[in-house]
Parts: sequence; C-alpha cells; structure tokens
Amino acid sequence: MAWATPDSYFEQMDRWLEMEGEAERQRMAERRTRRGGNPERTGETIVNLRLVDHRTGLAGRYLLSLGKPAGERLPMNRLKVGSPIVISDEDRLDAAGVPGVVSKRTPTDIQVAVEQWPDAKRLRLDLSPDEKTRLRQAAAMARARSVNGSQARLRDALLGLHEPRFHEERPVEFVSRLNESQQEAVRFALSARDVAIVHGPPGTGKTTTLTELIVQAVEDGAKVLACAPSNTAVDNLLERIAPHSPSVLRVGHPARVLEQLRSHTLDELVEADEGTAIVQEILREAEQLMRGASKPSRSHRGHAYRSDLYAEAKRLRQQARLMERHIIQQILDSADVICTTLTIDEELLGDRRFDLVVIDEACQSTEPALWQAALRADRVVLGGDHCQLPPTVLSKEAQREGFGVSPMERLVNRLGGDVFRRLTVQYRMNGALMRFSSDYFYDGQLTADVSAAGRRLADMPGVDAPDDQHPIIEFWDTAGASWDEELEPDGESKRNPREADWVKLQVEQFLAAGVHPDQIAVIAPYAAQVRLLRNRLPIDGLEIDTVDGFQGREKEVVIITLVRSNRTGEIGFLADERRTNVALTRAKRALRVIGDSATLGGNPFYALLLEYFQQEGEYRTVWELDSIDF
Repeated sequence: MAWATPDSYFEQMDRWLEMEGEAERQRMAERRTRRGGNPERTGETIVNLRLVDHRTGLAGRYLLSLGKPAGERLPMNRLKVGSPIVISDEDRLDAAGVPGVVSKRTPTDIQVAVEQWPDAKRLRLDLSPDEKTRLRQAAAMARARSVNGSQARLRDALLGLHEPRFHEERPVEFVSRLNESQQEAVRFALSARDVAIVHGPPGTGKTTTLTELIVQAVEDGAKVLACAPSNTAVDNLLERIAPHSPSVLRVGHPARVLEQLRSHTLDELVEADEGTAIVQEILREAEQLMRGASKPSRSHRGHAYRSDLYAEAKRLRQQARLMERHIIQQILDSADVICTTLTIDEELLGDRRFDLVVIDEACQSTEPALWQAALRADRVVLGGDHCQLPPTVLSKEAQREGFGVSPMERLVNRLGGDVFRRLTVQYRMNGALMRFSSDYFYDGQLTADVSAAGRRLADMPGVDAPDDQHPIIEFWDTAGASWDEELEPDGESKRNPREADWVKLQVEQFLAAGVHPDQIAVIAPYAAQVRLLRNRLPIDGLEIDTVDGFQGREKEVVIITLVRSNRTGEIGFLADERRTNVALTRAKRALRVIGDSATLGGNPFYALLLEYFQQEGEYRTVWELDSIDF
C-alpha cells in the first residue's frame, strides 16, 4: 500500500490503531462475560489459580507466583513473559481487576509482577488490552506528522516517499567472524544516511549481524538505541551486545527482563550506585519524621510542630527524588547502547536523541509501533524477514485493509534491493531441509554453511538413526484415508485426531532411536491440535506448540501436523504460506510433515511443496503403515 502524503498515511494509521484497540477490548469483554464452555480454550485466560508464593521484587513490586490446586500443569496459554495481564477475583468478575505483567513461567505456575495486592482466594488471569502502548503510539505518530528538517527526511524515507540515501561504503574491521553476506550487510547499513534494511532468512545470523552493526557504530562514537517488538527479542540483542560493549543498558519493566540479564537493567544499576545509599538514608529520615508527626501531643504547639515535621519530611522526599533522577540521568548518559522494546518510556528517556536506531524483528511490528523509536534518530536500520510471521492483528477489518503489513515488508516491496541487503548463508538446517524455502521464498540464494549442510540424526551422541530408517525429510500423505479434521468440542479451533495418532507414533520412534525429548518439537497451525497432542504426549521436555511459539527458534527434529482434511479443499489460514515457512525452517536434522494432499494440493504453494518431497524421494502415504488402525 502506498500513500501520497504523510497526512494520508497517519490518518490511516490512527484509524487502524483505533480499530485494533476496539477489537482487543471487545475480545477481553467477551472472555470475561462468556458463560459455559471452557474459558481457558483461547489461551488468553487461566482460571482457578491460587497464590503459591510471593516476594517483593525490583522497585518494590509484588511478585506473585500463581498455580492450580495440587500442582496441576497450567493449560496451553499465550501469557508470555512481558504480557500485560489483569488479575481478577474469579467469584467477582464484575469488579475491577489488578493490572500487571507476566514475569516468569513454568509448566505448573506463572509469576506476575503487580503494584497492588489482589484481595481474593480464587484468581483468574486474563491477557489485557495494552491501552498504554496504544496511547504512546498515537502520540508518537502525532509528533511524526509535524516534524521538519532531518526528521522529516527520515520520516518520508520510512514512508517510501523518498529514495533512501547512502554514503560511500568504507572498510570495516569486524570484531566477529562474519561471512561475506553478513559483512556486506553491515557495511551497507553503516553507510545509510536515513534508512536501511538487513533481510535475514531463517538461520542466517541476523541478530549476530545487527550486533556487529551496533558494535561498529559504538566504536565510531555513536549512541545507539536498540529495539525489538518483544522483550525476548530485546534480551537476545542485549545478550549478544553485552560482551562487546560493557556500557549497554536495558530499560523497561524489570519483570520483563530475563533474570541473567538484570545486571544491565536500569533498576539494578541505580540500586548499585553509591548515591542510592544516600537516597535511601534520606527516605528513612523522612519516614521517621512522618512517624513522629503522627504521634499525639498535648502541647499547645502540637499542631504547628506536626506541620513542621510534615513539611520537613516532604522536603526530604523531594530531595531524594531529585537525587534519584540525577542518578538515573547519569546512568542513561553513560550508556553507549540502550536496549528497549518499541514501547518506549517517554518520561524516562525524555527528549534524548541517538545517532542510530536499530530495530530487530521489524517484520513483527505494525506501522504505529515504529514511530516512538524512529523519532529519536536520523538513521534507522530495520532487521527481520518479511517471509516469516507478520504482525499479530486482531481486527479482521484492519487486517483486510492492510494493517498486517509491517513497515519493513512495505519498504522492501516498494523499493526493492535499493533499501536492503539479504543474508545468504544459513547455519541451522541440513541442505535438504533448507532447499525448498530457499527456492520459493529467497530466490534460491540461500546456501547451507559447511557446519550445517550435512547434519544427520546419526551424528548425534547416543542416537541410533540410520538414514534408511530416519531420512532427513518426509511428507506423509493422508489422502483417501478419511483422516478428517473436526471442530474441537465447544470450540472454534480445528483438530485432526488421526494425524495426532501419527504424530505420537513419530515421536515414539525418535525417542526410541535415542533422540532426547527436548530435541524434538511438534508444530501445529491450530491451538486445538496442540491441546490434543499435549494430552496424548505428556512428556517432560517435549515441546508442542503453534507456529507463533517457535518463531526464531530451532530443534534437532521437527514434526508438523497440518490438520486440514476436508472435501472442499478449504485450508483456512494455512493459506498464509509465511506461517508454514516458519514451521518448515525450525529443524536442524530431521523434518516430518503430515497432511492431506487432496485438501492442500489445490493451493499453488502446497502443490509445489508436495512436488518437492516427491522429487527428493521422501513422499510417503499413510496407506504404507502396517495397520491403518494403529
């Protein structure tokens, strides 16, 4: 989609942002008022929770660990670390809940960080609409609409209204071992005068390349703002940057940061600062004055004395706050790299500017999410892969109109190779696992590094997996076997029980060959199939999840169940081939896919996928199984 002017762009974005907010609010209201059925089915709600443990966390927040009675496993859910939530009294859903964020997860409990203690025995967690984020995005777009000078030039380049500009590329002494395409991407991005894109297909080391870019910029004296849409992606960046740039700072809610990285958070750095001890002493003195003022006095000057004490306590608190702000600003000023999600705390960063903004996983960001970060520099580098998962959009109308197209995808489609460099060497997959995606999505440009090209199960310690019994890739066809899809009882998601039986058999065969459960992933496009498989395969370490849960991750073995099998050839959101690309590119050594060719084959993408398996000689049919009733 193209816009003729910045005004037309921002008017459209404001409209889509409001549509998305209304869709989120309506979705939560429906969940909380729905009667009957299973409220946990959507993955956005967990009910019947009890307080298992609690402690005081960073910045005085309560960290509450919630679990089911008797240590029961939590249901499949979308409440990830950093997700905004509301805790409610399950017996009084009409009452206002307590807002918070998810800070940790285990199979049996979920920890949330809250500012206020929830007064209830039976608790319910709901994924919450993120209204604060939406307000920040709307405010940033309003500012972007009226900027001038160099900021207006960057804005118009990001909108595709101007061609991107570049300096002449210069020699670079790289601090990491990079392949030729990674080096070229770094040189290209460093030469950008306004905007550049690093396109990183699966396993090609995109985050490694962006880390090198950031380190090189810092060595040139630049201050860098490093962002990503999710806390996990920000932490991945932070983990890579920290060994090369000690002056790296992570800002944001500390409960959203991985525990091993919290030494880089603003909260902990403030706490470790020498001046903080003085601040705490001043606050203790103010507290003592407040206690003294609250004691009854019979003196005729009692009232005046108490007023003096309160006034002095107030003065001391103000002094402490000023000192704390000074400490915070000193820490921010001393950082060469500040890492944060795209939801930037404007009050914290104020009008602070940077020489470069780097946004990782930019294809998972909607347009409004871009502007808070983009307005803080004159140069922006986006990294991601528009051939994998797009942004999540709840409003079906906004999705149809184009809200699901990320800024990076729009720029690549509009400006082509003038704005991006593609990474072409992948380090994850055996060559046979890589080839189809490379040919279909990446113009056949991907090559497998020598470290990955010949990977086989048999090379793993303790695994007995000869190639004739455990080939690298296989597609199993269910056509004609009546392995039909069905709707989950009392739900809207689809599942396929016979395909689930087959998945169970495959998992058992890999385990018998010596593959460890935590080296296997089972991926299904539908949450109902995930729930069914988790019930049938309660194996510690084995991961079973939707495509979204495996974005950016990898496993030695991946088993994919495509679920759809019907007489009309209806494939639903499997038609978004980018989702299937994610699933196909998670495996390092072995991939198994099961589906109905009669249902899938009418789609050009799946017709080519089936043809690829046939050409590789790894096309099977479930009729080959010893017993169709296994």
